[in-house]
This record gives sequence, structure tokens and C-alpha cells, in this order.
Amino acid sequence: MDIMYYIGLEVHKKTISFCVKDASGQVHQEGKVGATRRELDSWIKTLPQPRTMAMEATIFTGWIYDHLLPHAQQVKVAHPLMLRAIAAAKKKNDRIDAGKIADCLRCDFLPECHMASTQIRDRRRTLRYRHLLVRQMVQMKNRISGLLMETGVSYNKQRLHKVGYFRELLSTNEDVHESIRPLLKLSRDTVVRLQKTEYALVSSLQRDPLLADRVKRLRTVPGVGPITALAWALEIGDVARFRSIRQAISYCGLCGEEKSSADKVMRTPLSKQRNKHIQRVLVEAAKLAPRQDHDLALVYETEKQKGNANRATLAVARKMVAYLLAVDREERDFVPAENYQRAAA
Repeated sequence: MDIMYYIGLEVHKKTISFCVKDASGQVHQEGKVGATRRELDSWIKTLPQPRTMAMEATIFTGWIYDHLLPHAQQVKVAHPLMLRAIAAAKKKNDRIDAGKIADCLRCDFLPECHMASTQIRDRRRTLRYRHLLVRQMVQMKNRISGLLMETGVSYNKQRLHKVGYFRELLSTNEDVHESIRPLLKLSRDTVVRLQKTEYALVSSLQRDPLLADRVKRLRTVPGVGPITALAWALEIGDVARFRSIRQAISYCGLCGEEKSSADKVMRTPLSKQRNKHIQRVLVEAAKLAPRQDHDLALVYETEKQKGNANRATLAVARKMVAYLLAVDREERDFVPAENYQRAAA
């Protein structure tokens, strides 16, 4: 029977510290290797087999995980916060950390986190880049408004970023000083360029064969547009990993933490342990959804009567998670409650 070797990796930008242990905990190899594909290929040839590897989730984890996966029976990724709680120690350095990860792996204590497929991660990177473009676009629009306000130019706030109005403003308004005209034109050109790039990114994702059918189904949910549908598909990934609606709501950051001791139970504000990307998109969608669907409007009004509009928005977001989860699991379009009851009757 072959001895399994457990390899813990402490990943950094330029180097990776490693520790190789057998099932009894005996150290077979320790050291550092450069965080490049060429150096990893040379290092892999020196390792005993069969082997299982584990590392902590970091910004560098994705490509290392993909690169090592064909060379090990398993490659696992650990949740940073949970791993820190399990492997806490007074003395801490890269060598010790790699050994701790190897120990957690061989004792089956590793708090493993979900690793999305390479295809999903590649497309998710594109969607998150789109958010960066939108932020830059908003900054440039605010800069245009700021330049006009600094120089005392009156303008129509609602129409300022319309192409025709902006051109007319520069050509007919004598209050627009010559010193800011080049800056205004540069800012406007930047906004237009960012808009075109953002549109191209979203269109390419919507047409992607891997996502097209799924996004089309998700968009049948009230209040769900292309960005919300794409964010759900790419941030959630495999919907089967959520056993309940509660788990999905927690992952989306739409509930608070619970701290209980004896008979006292205290709810805290929204937990920071969440996927902030899907949280942001769902909250924004939940602000508009009650205008488009009677059931969601009823959820909003019921919660708002308790005195807090923000909690009402979160209640709508949680309801939307339930809808999205059902549509995704059953792989069919959303059916409103009254239509479903009518069909059943």
C-alpha cells in the first residue's frame, strides 16, 4: 500500500514555502520554491507520490491551484479565517505555517473552501473588471460636475451627461471658461470610452455559451436584469453547493451575525464574512424590484412598517435570493405565485 504524502503550501507573491509530511506527521521535505510556473514544474519532480496538497486562499491561489491540480490526487484550498482559528500559535513564520497546513490536511481538519472552476473564475474576473470601469465612469462624471461648479457654470443636472446637451453646453454657454474646456472634453471622451468598453464586456458575457441559457432563465425573476443575473451565475457558481436558502442568504451577506450566550441572543449588523460582489448587486436590485413586482412590494411594505427602510430592502433581497435559487436549481423560468396556483387548480 502506497504511503500518502501531505504537502502544505504557504503562498506569497514571489515565493512558496512548503512542508511535506506522511500520515504519521514525519517531515520528509521542507523549503521554499519560487512562485513561477517554471520553478514549480522543476519542484514537482522532486516530490514523493502519491500526494495531496493544500494552501490558504489568497489573491495568487487561482493560477497555482490550476497549475498543481494535474500533479496531485487532490489540491485543496483553505478558508483563511477558519484556518487561522484552528492553527493559531505564538510563533509564526512561513515554515511553521506550511507545516500547520500539512497537519490540518493529514488530520482532515482543513477548513476547505469552495474553488470555482477555471471557466467560471475567468468570466468572473471579467465581470469584476466591469465594476471597476463603472466606478471610473462615475468618478469622471462627478469630475465634470465638479469643474462646472468650481467655475460657477449653471447646468441641467439631469441632462448633463447626454451627448447633445453636453455639446450644446460647451458651444453656447459663455460661462464655460476656456481653462476648463480641454478638461471637460477629455473627461467626456473618457466617459464615452468607458461606456463602450463596459457595454462590450457585458455583451460578451451575455452571449457566452457557458452562461447564455442560465442568464436568460435568471432574468425571468422580477427585478433581475443582466448584471444581477451575471453576478449570480458567476459569483454563486455551482448552485448545488448550497443545501438551503439560509446558506445562500448567508453567503450573499444579507443577514447579521448571531452571538448567543446562555439565554441571551444578540443580532449584530450585516456580517463581513460574505461575498461582497453579489451582496452589492443584490442590494441595488432590491431597491428597484418592489416597483416591478407586487409580491416584492408587499414584502417591502410589510417590513417598512416596522420602521426601517434598509431592513425592508434586505428582506426584498433575501426573497430574491430564494427566487434565484429556485430558478437555478430547477433550471426553468420563474413562475409567479398566482400563475402557479392557477395552473395547479
